[in-house]
Amino acid sequence: MNNKVFQQPTDAELEILRILWENGPSTVRFVNEQLNTSRRVGYTTTLKIMQIMYDKGLVRRDEQSRSHVYSAILQKGEIQKRLVDKILEAAFGGSASRLIMQALGNHHTSPEELDEIRKLINELEKKKEP
Repeated sequence: MNNKVFQQPTDAELEILRILWENGPSTVRFVNEQLNTSRRVGYTTTLKIMQIMYDKGLVRRDEQSRSHVYSAILQKGEIQKRLVDKILEAAFGGSASRLIMQALGNHHTSPEELDEIRKLINELEKKKEP
């Protein structure tokens, strides 16, 4: 792992991280093939983004074989937490309720998701009881 300080991933980097989280350590060719299932991305573009991600400390690179294998350094939940914290502060002044209201008001929320939200709220309330 390199010694760079964590930097927030761009949208393109997040797309690559999702592929790495879902599939585990992967070559640039594999990642590029996965990206190309939804839109056209050149191999050299994918390679360059992944090299930048390595420099930023988002991925590690195994150079043992001819084809370098990349893997995510941080787990999905850690990146999500950092991104939500940043959005919460920057766009909602630190108000979690405003963030949730905006998210729920702008998107279709399934009954299953609403049940999960209710369970989470109940768990949080139980933790705050004396």
